[in-house]
Amino acid sequence: MASVVVDTDVASYLHKKDSRAHLFQRHLVGRDWVMSFMSVAELEEWAEKRRWGQARREKLARHMARFLVHFADLHLCRLWAEVRAGAERRGRPIDKADAWIAASALALGVELVTNNPDDFAGVEGLRLLTGEER
Repeated sequence: MASVVVDTDVASYLHKKDSRAHLFQRHLVGRDWVMSFMSVAELEEWAEKRRWGQARREKLARHMARFLVHFADLHLCRLWAEVRAGAERRGRPIDKADAWIAASALALGVELVTNNPDDFAGVEGLRLLTGEER
């Protein structure tokens, strides 16, 4: 089955049953959902900062269990560095966290499903799937 990397924003929409989640369904149906380790960290940080209780944390854990997690290794670290340096050279610097997510999609050779395509505009070769109409 084909995979897609799901950006933190879209994973959050799916978890919260946000009205924007439906915009991405066509990119998710019939595919394995992959989340960068960085998205896992961002979602855990969200829960920690908001002092979620046990029940909400368990609900989040069940949601995240639907995803395969792509963890960092030496290859991903090198891709991350290339993503950051290349985006900066192109005049479109990328946030450190977003660079991990982009590097995960590049490492796996799959598209990234995101609601924030501008965040990834400086990443060469990254294929984005957004909620915009075709």
